[in-house]
Amino acid sequence: MQPIDAGSQEQAMPEALIGQEQQARAQARGLLRTFSALRHRNYRLFFFGQMISLIGTWMQTTAQAWLVLELTHSALLLGLVGALQFLPVMVFSLFGGVLADRVPKRTLLLVTQSVALVQATIMWLLVVTGTVHIWHILLLAALLGLTQALDTPTRQAFVGEMVGREDLTNAIALNSSLVNMARVLGPGLGGLLIAWLGVAPIFLLNTISFLAVIIGLFMIDQQTLHALPGRRTDDQKLSTFQSLREGLFYVWHMPTVLLVIGVVGVIALFGINFNVMLPLFATDVFHAGPVGFGFISAAYGLGALFSALWVAWGNRKPSIRFLLIAAFAFSVLEIAFALSHFYILSFPLLFGVGFAQIVMTATANTTIQMVTPSYLRGRVISVYLLVYAGGMPLGNLLAGGLTTLFDAPIAFLIGGIPCFVAAIVGWMMRKSAEKSLAESAIAMHIE
Repeated sequence: MQPIDAGSQEQAMPEALIGQEQQARAQARGLLRTFSALRHRNYRLFFFGQMISLIGTWMQTTAQAWLVLELTHSALLLGLVGALQFLPVMVFSLFGGVLADRVPKRTLLLVTQSVALVQATIMWLLVVTGTVHIWHILLLAALLGLTQALDTPTRQAFVGEMVGREDLTNAIALNSSLVNMARVLGPGLGGLLIAWLGVAPIFLLNTISFLAVIIGLFMIDQQTLHALPGRRTDDQKLSTFQSLREGLFYVWHMPTVLLVIGVVGVIALFGINFNVMLPLFATDVFHAGPVGFGFISAAYGLGALFSALWVAWGNRKPSIRFLLIAAFAFSVLEIAFALSHFYILSFPLLFGVGFAQIVMTATANTTIQMVTPSYLRGRVISVYLLVYAGGMPLGNLLAGGLTTLFDAPIAFLIGGIPCFVAAIVGWMMRKSAEKSLAESAIAMHIE
């Protein structure tokens, strides 16, 4: 009997079956492209270490908000804690960007993550011994904010060195999925553990979680990091302020970056104040307690997680229109949530808010990193963070003050209106940004 070769076997198969098999293979490849950046060993170490650490961080954020309410039941102090946690970003993130462009990023991340571990340990000791006071929380929140001012621009700029330009878009989207998976699991687990064990174990778990990311950073092979093309040879000759001015000059004269930062900055200032609002919605509007707070926080995070995975799977090119549509959807859904007083309805609305927010911020982050030269990336990202994360302290204080004067739904509504206006204005001014983005894409392709 003669063996049947592959060609004759394929001819013997029905055409419909062959078509189904090819379609199945295409679908499998489509699913695998969602995680294409994980083929890089360094990025895998970074990704899974961050996964554990960020879940712990969101659990602590949930516990910290609940602890402030237990100690003070003050919306203003809750806003002040959020402000102090993000205020250092406004002051120091630009210097963090300069530092990220000058020193080995892995080394800087090891330092910042170790300091964050110490902060979490101190918080746990204060809570477990029953000696915690509101001023402790305020001080430690400020310390964590200072750490994040150096950590965040470095961490985001480090992604390109781990995966290279080919997988940069996918890695940014996976980072968003990572943050928002933590946002799903962290508040949900935090709320349940608070109801079961109290707040002290949350801070201990966060302390332990930092070990995962520190070990992952130690295991990264610096010899296999991707070189950064286009790096300036005279960077070290520039003073700190000259480097800052160079980054700011680029942002101001690059229409794409300027529009993205402007729209996202307004939304961060007025719309992204969930750490202030959601505990108050849970207690004063829905009367749902800590478990209810955890679940509505998880609904928002679940939408963000699905959004990030969808963005990673799509791996689409940066688009100004896509970003502005997401900003418009975020604003409308936030206003709808503010007007709704039904606990069940809050789940789909917050799911939609989380979905739209991550589409917007992931697109913004990808756009900025793709159009910015490598030697400027840390500084440009730091400007983006200054406006995005640095605008949150003012937004938290504003939200806390408005909630004190009115109530949480009215404050949420007032915050949603400027977001809607920013999306409309951005749409009207998008032409020059789209032209600049197209020119940058051509230049990057040639390079």
